[in-house]
Amino acid sequence: MSDWVEVARVGDVAPGELKAVEYDGGMIVLFNLDGSYHALDDVCTHDGGPLSDGVIQGEEVVCPRHGARFAIRTGAVTAPPALEPVRRLAVRVEGERILVRDGGAD
Repeated sequence: MSDWVEVARVGDVAPGELKAVEYDGGMIVLFNLDGSYHALDDVCTHDGGPLSDGVIQGEEVVCPRHGARFAIRTGAVTAPPALEPVRRLAVRVEGERILVRDGGAD
């Protein structure tokens, strides 16, 4: 399992918003659900589109290309056309720093 890496600051992602950030040579998308931070790969598993261009509806992110939906907290598919989940990363906050790592468990 990798070490924790700072990818953003608390003020960078407002409640109800998302933000694409670099992580480990690729892109991930950070979500702020009422002060609870979550991170997924920034790639729709249906066709590779960026989820960071999508919208948050409740606790789901909707891919802008074909409307696939994913649970922000788990990465699970909640509506097709995607069939595979999106990789979830572990997130923790230390002071003002938002840190992530591979592994999915916080």
